[in-house]
Amino acid sequence: VQLVESGGGLVQPGGSLRLSCAASGFTFSSYAMSWYRQAPGKERELVAGISSAVDTTKYADNVKGRFTVSRDNAKNTGYLQMNTLKPEDTAVYYCNFRRFSLHGSIIGDYWGKGTLVTVSS
Repeated sequence: VQLVESGGGLVQPGGSLRLSCAASGFTFSSYAMSWYRQAPGKERELVAGISSAVDTTKYADNVKGRFTVSRDNAKNTGYLQMNTLKPEDTAVYYCNFRRFSLHGSIIGDYWGKGTLVTVSS
């Protein structure tokens, strides 16, 4: 399994970035995808998620209306479009792919290595 994140970097407040997560080595379309982030000194938190069937999305309250999660199952790639970025969005962002059994047990759980997003003037 390989997850390659890209798109992080330094951006000014109010700016935009698009993170990508290219996956290989597992059945991409069978896994729900999420983006998490971890700021210095803080716990990792869920930012956004999208179902395997691309029919359901969810967002943390502090990014709703600014971030958009999407995926292209044909390209085995997930995305996080981040607009109107704020300094408090500064963190390492991780993509996660998770598959559940019919009973709700996690039967697959893969994490990227993370990409740093810094929002600063």
